[in-house]
Amino acid sequence: MTDTPLLPQDPEALIASYAGVNLVGGEKRATAATLAVLNPATGAEIGQAAASSAEETAAAVEVAAAAFPAWTQVPARERGKLVGAAARAMTAEAEVIAQALARETGKAIRTECRGEVKTAIDILEFYSGLGSELKGETVPFHPRSLTMTTREPLGVVGAILPWNVPLVLMMLKIAPALVAGNTVVVKASEEAPYATYAMIEILSRHLPAGVVNVINGTGPACGAPLCAHPKVAKITFTGSEAVGQTVYEAAAKKIIPVSLELGGKSPMIICEDADLDKTVAGAISGMRFTRQGQSCTAASRIYVHASLMDAFMEKLTAELDKLVIGDPMDEATDVGTIINAKQAKVITDYVAQAEATPGAKVIRCGTAPEGADLAPELFMQPTLLLDLPEDHPCVMNEIFGPVAFIAAWDDYEDVIAKANATHYGLAASVWTKSLSVALDSTARLNAGYVQVNQNLTIQPNVSYGGFGRSGLGKEASLEAMLAHFTRSKTIVMNFD
Repeated sequence: MTDTPLLPQDPEALIASYAGVNLVGGEKRATAATLAVLNPATGAEIGQAAASSAEETAAAVEVAAAAFPAWTQVPARERGKLVGAAARAMTAEAEVIAQALARETGKAIRTECRGEVKTAIDILEFYSGLGSELKGETVPFHPRSLTMTTREPLGVVGAILPWNVPLVLMMLKIAPALVAGNTVVVKASEEAPYATYAMIEILSRHLPAGVVNVINGTGPACGAPLCAHPKVAKITFTGSEAVGQTVYEAAAKKIIPVSLELGGKSPMIICEDADLDKTVAGAISGMRFTRQGQSCTAASRIYVHASLMDAFMEKLTAELDKLVIGDPMDEATDVGTIINAKQAKVITDYVAQAEATPGAKVIRCGTAPEGADLAPELFMQPTLLLDLPEDHPCVMNEIFGPVAFIAAWDDYEDVIAKANATHYGLAASVWTKSLSVALDSTARLNAGYVQVNQNLTIQPNVSYGGFGRSGLGKEASLEAMLAHFTRSKTIVMNFD
């Protein structure tokens, strides 16, 4: 394990070291333009990041393409060892990376950022050991012929990241891509690029030059040219449904594979026999309230059996009231800020629609923080919406904020139908002590990631991905590496 840090250990110095640069070919390359990155908690500028042009994006792709042939010749297990060494080196940098992440995303350092860094490293270590699993098959085609399949890397992979969980979602994309023999160009989130840059810098110091690269910029100026570049062989994207459609269209024009992890409006069904304490804790963790609800898998539609509704609401509101909303850098803080004013307005507009609905009930929990250095408009209380019709925008649409719709149910068939009444299909959970109910409901729920009596986030070695308009493909597993970052070649040899 490497104990000597490679990066500046002061978060401000770390952020400053990436001012106006891309990391390409193992070097920092200055870009002609920059864009400001703000601390959501204070509204203050924390740095000037690269604002890559189409030409600067193309240059990164060309470097990755040039590095590809030699990288494919490195034995798969050796590639894994190099990736694993980088993962171990990141442990010495974990705290400063988490500090940078908290400053750029507004997520609480204690409840969110340190855990995200740890999980990202864990994902990298998980994939580092899977190089030997890049296997083909022998096929019994003819007794005097050798027929087999092999797994080959695709080429340059373009990985486009969101701002909500950039490090974990980056590693789900680039770790399997690298071990499988691809080279990578990461497009960081322009809202939160610095922690991403830090992890890529560590990786780039352990891998041959050009194998892994990171660029930053806006979607139109940087992301779109990355998708359109003729030498990009695969796009993997996490983000909004609307942008995912654009990425898919760009990939279709080139007829290249694409992985999409998009939105969700995930149901949580609480049955009559469920443990009340566990369901309340599961609702808080499942709604990702400590991440301000900024999660695709957030359990934002909670259906509670009528017999438990009153007790559930009483306990849930009491527990939410205990959460400390405040400065993300304060160790006492549970909940930080929304990423920016644009997203905050989206959330407040949805809540306003609920408040304007006759008969609806809106419950705000917790206390908004006060502080001379804080930006109060981006701190939002956990909000519960009741007595809305099922076709209400707050019930149908992904809000991507700390807002959950809660409704009582007493008919099992009806609640399954309501849970499935969405064009999304990312995640779902069922809370019951009955094995028969668990087996029936998990089989019938239209979601790619279904849990019983828990609402865990993404876990290495647990296949993750959605149905419908929640996206295409799986992540976090060996399946993901084989299916999405390699191609299968059939070889038939006949010497008769």
